[in-house]
Amino acid sequence: MPPNTTATSGDKPGKSGRKKGRKARLIVLVLVLAIIGGIAYGAYWSISTVRASFPQTKGSITLEGLTGPVDVKRDGYGIPQIYADSDEDLFMAQGYVQAQDRFYEMDVRRHMTSGRLSEMFGKSQVDNDEFLRTLGWDRVAKKEYDSELSADTKKYLQAYAKGVNAYLKGKDGADISLEYAALGFTNDYKPTEWTPVDSVSWLKAMAWDLRGNMQDEIDRALMTSRLGPAQIAELYPQYPYDRNQAIVQDGQYDELTKTFEQSDGQSDSDDSSTDGTGTSSDSSSGGTEGSALQSQLSGLYNVLDDLPTAVGVNGNGIGSNSWVVAGKNTITNKPLLANDPHLSASLPSVWYQMGLHCRAVSSKCQYDVSGYTFAGMPGVIIGHNQTISWGMTNSGVDVTDLYLEKLSGEDGYEYDGKVKPFVTREETIKVAGGESKKIVVRQTEDGMPLLSDRDDELIDVGKKATVDTDDTAAPDRGDGYGVALKWTALTAGTSMDAVFALDKAKDWDSFRKAAEKFDVPSQNLVYADTSNHIGYQLPGKIPTRAKGVDGSIPAPGWDSKYKWKGDIDFDELPYEYDPDRGYIVTANQAVVDKDKYPYTLTTDWGYGARSQRITDLIKSKIKGGGKISTDDMRQMQLDDDSEIAKLLVPVLKKLNLDDPDVREAQKLLENWDFTQDADSAAAAYFNAVWRNILKLAFGNKLPKELRVEDQCLWVDPVNTTGPVDDTEKVRECGQRDADQAQPDGGDRWFEVVRNLMTKTDSDWWTTPASGTRPEADHDRDKLFERAMIDARWELTAKLGKDIDTWSWGRLHRLFLKNQTLGTSGPGFLQYILNRGPWKLGGGEATVNATGWNAAGGYGVVWVPSMRMVVNLDDLDKSKWINLTGASGHAFSAHYTDQTSKWADGELLDWSFSKKAVDDSTSDTLVLKP
Repeated sequence: MPPNTTATSGDKPGKSGRKKGRKARLIVLVLVLAIIGGIAYGAYWSISTVRASFPQTKGSITLEGLTGPVDVKRDGYGIPQIYADSDEDLFMAQGYVQAQDRFYEMDVRRHMTSGRLSEMFGKSQVDNDEFLRTLGWDRVAKKEYDSELSADTKKYLQAYAKGVNAYLKGKDGADISLEYAALGFTNDYKPTEWTPVDSVSWLKAMAWDLRGNMQDEIDRALMTSRLGPAQIAELYPQYPYDRNQAIVQDGQYDELTKTFEQSDGQSDSDDSSTDGTGTSSDSSSGGTEGSALQSQLSGLYNVLDDLPTAVGVNGNGIGSNSWVVAGKNTITNKPLLANDPHLSASLPSVWYQMGLHCRAVSSKCQYDVSGYTFAGMPGVIIGHNQTISWGMTNSGVDVTDLYLEKLSGEDGYEYDGKVKPFVTREETIKVAGGESKKIVVRQTEDGMPLLSDRDDELIDVGKKATVDTDDTAAPDRGDGYGVALKWTALTAGTSMDAVFALDKAKDWDSFRKAAEKFDVPSQNLVYADTSNHIGYQLPGKIPTRAKGVDGSIPAPGWDSKYKWKGDIDFDELPYEYDPDRGYIVTANQAVVDKDKYPYTLTTDWGYGARSQRITDLIKSKIKGGGKISTDDMRQMQLDDDSEIAKLLVPVLKKLNLDDPDVREAQKLLENWDFTQDADSAAAAYFNAVWRNILKLAFGNKLPKELRVEDQCLWVDPVNTTGPVDDTEKVRECGQRDADQAQPDGGDRWFEVVRNLMTKTDSDWWTTPASGTRPEADHDRDKLFERAMIDARWELTAKLGKDIDTWSWGRLHRLFLKNQTLGTSGPGFLQYILNRGPWKLGGGEATVNATGWNAAGGYGVVWVPSMRMVVNLDDLDKSKWINLTGASGHAFSAHYTDQTSKWADGELLDWSFSKKAVDDSTSDTLVLKP
């Protein structure tokens, strides 16, 4: 038969199904081959790029500038121990080795601190750069380097930079890191030489991360738009000195000598009569209110939230644990010291482990130290040398204040009735793949940058704003208002000197002399030595304020009485040495009882949930003459006991619930021991209840600027791992909570709820109306019932209806993300660079502080970024672990090789002596002059 044709239409002959099938199979085959070819090319590209950037860890390399050979010995985890014969060779080698492992991270950090991220990542970072240029961290760092740091410190910084640049010499970006090769697809960026100022600038970034109560200042000021003074006071309760012990318990301030002294007596000083202090507990005193502050700070809040994750999590939830136990309470009869700083989770970890050893300690080569440092900085930040060990936690002292400035014309501001000119500078922001942008930075004569200039909306609002104050006459609106920042870190200091001084300190006196140089950020320093002494010192440049001014909320910048008066002298700062109790605990709680000290260090301490738990654990171990071991210290770091559960569960168990499914969940709490193991169903349910209590009690009552919108995510069927029978309840939840949110859930909220428990009819316990309850309830227990119901249906959607399958770890997961291309790069790069998830135990404000933000879900957002336990009897029996690994190279065996052990609570052996290091060495590289 002739083929079927239609001449008039011009259609081609039809094809048989067999031929169509063959063509389809051919197309599929071609697509498969194309995909395989693409994968093969991608694999070849990745492997060739990765291999080119891996560090050489064996054999020898010649480095111009060394005066003698340097040995770099790496253990099975790639952790380097460096041996040299001079200080300069030691730090030059440190720069070279850190660049081998982490130069991309170092490069990103220096671009962040100098406000030059746009040079690497394009226009998406211009707003961040504008803000960071306004702060001017690199300008302050340059002043430090030029005029404040010692000659030896400069010499070490120069040697370190020389080592970094020796590594960079002759290398293209792709030779250094996979990320540079990826950036090369859209960007012709080339790494430039390292400078000493690049190292100093990173201390400013860490100071920003640990800057104290700036966020609380903003929050309190924003609350005044919706809440009264009494309500705000309920949300910021006083520190519970009677329940949670301060760090320093045996010392007091001597008014006659103007020093802090070790004693068991009580201070006779009268807080209210001491000039140069801020003693007011009234958070509304000396503050500013009204549309100017509200509008300006709302915009500033958004600007701060948009800063890169690498800068930190803006103070929300940040904390740390560090404690030391004297020899009389340990099985070794020498001190044990533990530390685990809590920071936002990042990949690679913010910390870098290494040892810096002089083959023979002498005046020519002074260091024999091991511990944790930052990639990009010489020296060791936390660790131990031959005779002493030290740890750090954030002190939380108030070293920032926001000021509302009255603007006058384009270039001036009002101060004590006169117009003063702003100090201005022009900054040019270079943008990869785009045009450069110029900005003008304005600051007051005492160096306060005008943060509000960085947002056009803030500028427009400021021109129209009005302002009211409680105790000072506000000038007419005139040309509007702006927000300026006063911060100790914007003044050149000597913290870099302190790092090297700590590294070679030999005893308590030299340790304190080193601490005196540690001006920014202010940290709690704990101490132990091989001579069986322990101690604590609060260092830092800490401002004094006028009487009645406590720095708790922004102040009028036009009135000189709100200006800082000076700094607290180092001899006046609290310390403790060999207390009779035989231990010292720091976990961001109050440093000293307020009746023992005339200065207000802050109004925003952590509330002591972690510190008191650690104290109780120590006391229970040494009760009746018991002794503490290194492993006991490790176990304490992993304690996941929930203080808020102990308070709430007895009440929750008594509630009468009609729904049998909710009662089934309630029964999980009956025999629960309040621990938050990853496999605990009770912990999962309780934390969901806690989150819903916060949401119902506070979320819709806070100003909108303080809310993180929560669309009731548990109704998303994609997240459902089991059947959801009661869809009406789930749908009602979604509708009810669509524009509500809740607080972050930190231990301040523990204290808030604790104080409200006896006020069962408080307005905070008003439960919003729902489909089944058309009118709002005004009762604590009704709100708790509602939270238990909502939590049951939330977890039904997230984890399935069968509560036997529930676990805390399924909700509470850690994802590690590369902080640049791992968050915003192409999907295949994110897959290559990121790792996880890990199912974790622990929780918010527990000792094992795997923090989660109740406003955003249960995922882990800050973590013990490292853990260490130092044994002062035998330093080789000390233990340590990092969050990720030594390497920043995504395909390296040491990229995240410590993470699973970290998640399981394990610690690695920490070799220190020459013999122990040699025994643990896997690779040796010799750097030759």
